Parts: sequence; C-alpha cells; structure tokens
Amino acid sequence: MKSSFFDRIGLIVFVVSLAIIAMVYGTVSSMRGWFPAPQIKLAQQTLIDVASNWKNDLALEPTRHLVDPGGANTGPDRGKSGGQSMSNDGYVLVAGLNEKQDESFHVVHLYDRAGEEVHRWPVHYEWLDSERKPQNVMLHGMEVFKDGSLALTFDGGNAIARIDACGKPIWTRNGIFHHSISRDGEGRLVTLLKNGVAWIDEDSGEILHTLDVEEDMITVDDGAQQAMFNIRTRSPEDASGEISYLLDPFHINDAEPLHSDMASAFPMFEAGDVLISFRELNLVAVVDPESGRMKWWQHGPWFKQHDPDFEPDGRITVYDNGTGTGASKIRRIRPVDGADVETLFAGSEEVPFYTWRRGKHQTLPNGNILLTEAEGGRVLEVTPEGELVWERHMVWDAEKNLIITEARFVPEDFFKTSFDSEVPDCDSR
Repeated sequence: MKSSFFDRIGLIVFVVSLAIIAMVYGTVSSMRGWFPAPQIKLAQQTLIDVASNWKNDLALEPTRHLVDPGGANTGPDRGKSGGQSMSNDGYVLVAGLNEKQDESFHVVHLYDRAGEEVHRWPVHYEWLDSERKPQNVMLHGMEVFKDGSLALTFDGGNAIARIDACGKPIWTRNGIFHHSISRDGEGRLVTLLKNGVAWIDEDSGEILHTLDVEEDMITVDDGAQQAMFNIRTRSPEDASGEISYLLDPFHINDAEPLHSDMASAFPMFEAGDVLISFRELNLVAVVDPESGRMKWWQHGPWFKQHDPDFEPDGRITVYDNGTGTGASKIRRIRPVDGADVETLFAGSEEVPFYTWRRGKHQTLPNGNILLTEAEGGRVLEVTPEGELVWERHMVWDAEKNLIITEARFVPEDFFKTSFDSEVPDCDSR
C-alpha cells in the first residue's frame, strides 16, 4: 500500500513538474521566439486567415480587398460628397479593386473636376504573372505618363509592369517589387525590390541599379549605420552569438527621388538622393543612392508611417498612420538637426481620418491636401484649415468599400499632347 501511495505521489509530482516546465518554457519561448512559438502563431494566423478569406481565395468574393467605410458618413447612401468639384483644374486617378469584376480584378479610374469618370485602365494581373492569382495580390504603386500609360507594382505579387492607356502591357518584369513607384525625371522609375530600392528604365523595364538595406546601407563605413537598423533584432544568448533580424525588420514602404527641379530647395542634399520610409523602425531617411549613406534621418514622432514627400518649400511631409490610435496625421519637418515636427492635418470629429496601414497624400497646387484613406476605401481633399472640400467613397455594397491604394492629381493639360480628347482614349490613338 505504501509503495502504491508513494508511486502515485511521485507520478503527480512528475506531471505537475512537467506542466510547470512547459508553462515556463512556453512563456519564455513566446518572448524570445523559440520553437514552437513562431510555428504555433503562424498556424493560428493561417487558420484565421483561411476562415475569413476562403471566398476570396476561391474567387467568389474579394474579401481581402474590402473594408469598412471611413469618414463620418458610412451609411448605404455614401458616395461622392462635400463640394461640387475639386478645388484645382485637373484630374484625379484612383487605383484599387475593380467594382466591375467581370472586366478585370484591379482598375485605375480617372475622374474629372466634377467627379465624373472620364477613363479607366483595366489591370489584368494574370497577363503579367502566371504564378499568382489576381485576387491574392494588391495593386499598390502607380505612376502615370503623359501618353496615358501607367507603371504599376503589386503587394504580394511578382511583377512590375507598364501598361498602355487601354490596359495592355508595354513591358513586364517579374520579381518581388512592391509598394511605391516614382519617376525620377531622368528616365528612371524608382521602386522597391525585396528589401531595398531599385532604379528601372521606364521605357524597357531594365533594372539599372539597386540599393539593399542589409548589403549596402548597414555596411557603410564598416557598419557605422548599423545601430539605426538594429531595433528589431533577436539578441544571442552570449557574446559569441550573432544578432539576427526579426521577420520583416524594416518594411520599406516608399522611396522618392529628389528631382533636379526641386534640388535647390534642399541644399543639404543632391538631385537623385532618395527619401526612404522604414515602417517598422518609424524611420524616415534621405539616402545617397550610390553609397547607401544616410544624409539625414528622423525617428518618429510618426508611427508606422508611409509616403514621405519632398515639398517645394524645402520641407518633407509624412503620412503618419498612427496605427492603433484611431487617428492618422499628415506631418511636416524641415530636414535639419533640431527641427520641430508640425502637424498639417489630424482629422476632426467632422472630418475623421484614419487608416492603420497603407495610405498616400499629395500637396495640391493651391495648398490643399489630397488624401488616400486606404483602409477606409475613401479619397478626400482637405484645406490647410482642415475643412473637407470633397470626398469619394469607393463603394462595393451597402456595407463595404473597396480598398484603394493611391489617388493622384494631375493638371488638366497633362494628357493634352497625346490625345485629341485631352484624356486617355483607346479609340483616338
């Protein structure tokens, strides 16, 4: 009897000890990213994703591309509201999911000053990449040319392409290009490729130059800049181990070149220097494209930011997502040591403004700001005083909007030299 009693006590102690050890190991492994915590987290995220988006993946409904409406008016009657027209003479392009799914999965709209659609570019991702399905990639970067063609990039995709005014490919280059795309004014496109920046010939799609964060920027001057990038790292157990980067440690989401016609406003930089946004570091930096050396940088106060822009007055504006706060902002700073960061627009009760990820902004000729509220499926124009000029919801149905990734203003004579109708037109060419 005694032996049986002590055997049971021993077994209980053994089981409890194992439970305590498992609990302690589970806590520590979650904190440090040890096996199997990352694998369990990934499996959990995958199950949630599949349960939420199985209709999307079977091409039944584009659930990955639908969002709750942003702004004050989220009812079924939402659409274009505010003023009767844009405050500037010209057009606005809007890129995102196509509401006419039988035409193409993605689309770029062109609206005139009154808000009427005057042209649309169907975007057939299946013509650009045979490996990935259109419903599983996001049209993101967009650059427009005066001949009516567009250069496009896709998050989650494997292609960058230039399409003509009718949506037919002019050239395609496969690779992990993503997020933004800009022209440098010298015949090159500046975009993001994997974990760095790429310069591409805009006429042929040929890659002319690349700048990689880990290979080119961190190694500058024997690693002098490394501390700026080591925020999201996993420390070794002892000094003999190597520091390793966490998954997606930098998340570059924008690269904008300094144009020669604006360089005089930034005497501390040179034409061709590139303004880069590192979302996961809350870092914005101006970088020499040849050496990878940062000439200026600023950590915050923006959080998970997007779309820093050089402005003609010598300042830099930043789309501060403010992820988790419920309120996004447009910030402004002069790129000199000790400069204060101003808030240009922060939304209000009358004009709510928030997107936890993605987003674009553009300073218009009259000083107003054109905003892309990506996760609200909304484009809006606001004055420097924060008043709403107009807004457009990209409506899918009574409850959901379409994600939009960029809105871009162009002046009214932008297409004039290429089209008799002064806007892109497949029939007039």
